[in-house]
Amino acid sequence: MLQLGIRLHDMRPGSLAERAAWARGQGFSCVHLALEKTIPGFKLEPGKLTAGFGKYIRDIFASHDVDVAVLGCYKNLAHPDRAELQRIQENYIAHLRMAVSLGCSVVGTETGAPNAEYQYEPQCHTEMALQTFLHGLEPVVEAAEKLGVLLAIEPVWNHIVWNPQVARRVIREVASPNLRIIFDPVNLLSGENYQDRERVIGEAIEQFGEYVEVVHLKDFQVQGEKLSAVAPGTGLMDYKPLLAYLKQEKYGIQATLENTIPENAVAARKYLEEIYAEV
Repeated sequence: MLQLGIRLHDMRPGSLAERAAWARGQGFSCVHLALEKTIPGFKLEPGKLTAGFGKYIRDIFASHDVDVAVLGCYKNLAHPDRAELQRIQENYIAHLRMAVSLGCSVVGTETGAPNAEYQYEPQCHTEMALQTFLHGLEPVVEAAEKLGVLLAIEPVWNHIVWNPQVARRVIREVASPNLRIIFDPVNLLSGENYQDRERVIGEAIEQFGEYVEVVHLKDFQVQGEKLSAVAPGTGLMDYKPLLAYLKQEKYGIQATLENTIPENAVAARKYLEEIYAEV
């Protein structure tokens, strides 16, 4: 069984309740919730993420039989400014705390860049950048352990944790049962390696498959030397090996679609369901 979901902010604009209803109406059982991207004008501040707010959101989604698979927090844990890094860490810990009342077991994050702009630079793939990220990650993982919530990092080619080997190293070095992985195969691809994507994705499954808690499903197209993300089924991805792996090794896992629009989300879901049924 594969539990397919969607990023809530990919639904058409509306209230949380309306978007939850639309997600269920389009056949999705779970969502990826990024508050800042979903609630107009909402600014992420630790003091706003109260237990009451979490329970309010939990009740909304429960009334529509939709689960919050991931509570997203995408800030830079390798930020070079110490004061800003501390604020970012406090924001993550607030998300972990709120996840308890929300009934969401996973807080998801990417892995940053060693600059304030959170932009790719060659330094992203250096040992120094990795050590900076690990330092920033440490207190967040400690909080996840105390709160009983999973923190899942998402490897991305243009971030610090950029390939399967680095991802496995982070998991092994941190050595926490509460540190897991969100697997987005397309995010491991770049203009340099997309033609060798079967090997890259196969290595990811081999290196960190056992730690995968949630999957992101999107597709990609190539424009010049750059990749652009698109809805599943509208690009170059061959999902058969991935879905076969999920069917065999990750029964019941939650997988959320990305880069859809309301007009193609159902077609993308059906496309993946058909492949899953065949593999």
